[in-house]
Amino acid sequence: MTQDAGRSGGPVGPKGSEGRAVLLVAGLADLAVTTLGSALGVVSGLLRRSDASDLASEAEQDLMARGRLALDRYAAVPPAHLELLARHVTARENDGV
Repeated sequence: MTQDAGRSGGPVGPKGSEGRAVLLVAGLADLAVTTLGSALGVVSGLLRRSDASDLASEAEQDLMARGRLALDRYAAVPPAHLELLARHVTARENDGV
């Protein structure tokens, strides 16, 4: 099989944009299955450890810290512009300027 036949569908699959979509979905499904299999292997290895409860506790603390950082980053509303100006004027008046 030539490279051109493999790309345009050839004997492997349908031609056109539908064929590309099918191949992309099949590739994504294969990637998901492979990744899920690897993740399950890692999780089962972690569950066999004697310090699994300590790892779970540390993971929970880490996730909570990340959540706090994400909320601080995206949920914080900056102070109003006029409020900043009023604070600046008040600070200047208190300094005697």
